Amino acid sequence: MMESLKSITEIPDLRRRMLFTLAMLAVYRLGAVIPTPGINAEAFEQMFNQSLGGGLFGLLAMFSGGSLKRMTVFALGIMPYITASIILQLLGVVWPTLEKLKKEGELGRKKITEYTRWLTVLLSAFQGFGIALALQRQGSQLVTNPGPGFVLATVLTLTTGAVFIMWLGEQITARGIGNGMSLLIFAGIVAGLPRGVADLYEKVFVTRVWSPLTLLLLLVFMVAIVAFIVLVERGERRVPIQYAKRIVGRKVMGGVSTHLPLKVNSGGVMPIIFAVSLLTFPQTIGLFMAKSSVVGTLIQKFVTLFAWGEPLYTISYVLLIMFFAHFYLSIVYNPDEVADNVRKQGGFIPGIRPGKRTADHLDDVLTKITWVGGLYLALVALIPEIMLAGLRVNHLPVWLGGAWFDANFPAWLLHGLNVNFYFGGTSLLIVVGVAMDTVQQVEAQLIMRHYEGFLKKGRVRGRRAY
Repeated sequence: MMESLKSITEIPDLRRRMLFTLAMLAVYRLGAVIPTPGINAEAFEQMFNQSLGGGLFGLLAMFSGGSLKRMTVFALGIMPYITASIILQLLGVVWPTLEKLKKEGELGRKKITEYTRWLTVLLSAFQGFGIALALQRQGSQLVTNPGPGFVLATVLTLTTGAVFIMWLGEQITARGIGNGMSLLIFAGIVAGLPRGVADLYEKVFVTRVWSPLTLLLLLVFMVAIVAFIVLVERGERRVPIQYAKRIVGRKVMGGVSTHLPLKVNSGGVMPIIFAVSLLTFPQTIGLFMAKSSVVGTLIQKFVTLFAWGEPLYTISYVLLIMFFAHFYLSIVYNPDEVADNVRKQGGFIPGIRPGKRTADHLDDVLTKITWVGGLYLALVALIPEIMLAGLRVNHLPVWLGGAWFDANFPAWLLHGLNVNFYFGGTSLLIVVGVAMDTVQQVEAQLIMRHYEGFLKKGRVRGRRAY
């Protein structure tokens, strides 16, 4: 371990990448403390903690590193960019123009990235406008000078902050280490860990809301979740590959057996992030509508049905996670291309014909293990919700069995344990998943630099004909 860390500082290019990544993350954290002009930040944070802190907005605040809770210039976080990416990826399935761009290689990818950026600007302005209207309706205790000027300034500030975060993520991906967007979310969660530790200390040793035994059980539970996450994230299905013998010149090549690793959770944390970004839409629409109008009342009822912790929200959350687990896999993994590469290298799966049959077999295996990966993601994502608010299936109408659930399910499962544990499932999944991916990329960089350095000492040359 120490040798690897020493190698990172000794390789100039890798050292520059690491320092650049840390510098970009520092800039991100700096913007997370600059308040939005015209807003009483202390009053807003107090209102947020009282009415919004435990629900979906609390989860979004965790992703943004507390920027949303303090309404800073980075309050929208990375979610508008992620939502724009989802929309364009979904449109790529039904819109021939985008589907054609996907097949044009690097040029098409750059064009789709440009569309994603513009759509991010539109979504950020839309959300910023909704937030500005909602803040104005709260009165002068939150907004110092309400009016069109405040709305325009808020929209410009939040949109600029979201676009700047998008630029930071792209710069980290291109010139740093790891996936930029994931690292920004990782940094936001990790930045709140000291506050989470202080909250635990206060609950156990100051206010004595929890006993030391409760804290010990929660820590054991956290370690168990980490172990479970690492186990599944490292889990893979190994498809055996056999390479036939070939005679190349005077040498016999091939004739070896190997395997093709297929990860159980190929999408990582992205399905959860995608699901959360889409579930913010009903809440955002609800910000625009006043409850006094008829349409506003209907929309508010719709928003209430999909409020955090309600059965419709939980069901939608699970279904979206399962959907995006399969959808993200279809984007990052092409069974036809893998089967074609295996065939070109003279390989085959024992008992499966090369070509189309191999692609169908890989697709079938990936679909089965992705169902397991999606259920695992849904389970981990629901852990904080169950601990705090429960499943609340007893809120369903009578004809859907709400009374039956109330009579037959335990109270802790329906109403939760009222434990707002910061180190819950989703945050741990993101922290552990992103940390593992980043470490793997650093290891890949080290291996690549090691081989380059080895060849510099003595180049491998072909035989010369004299």
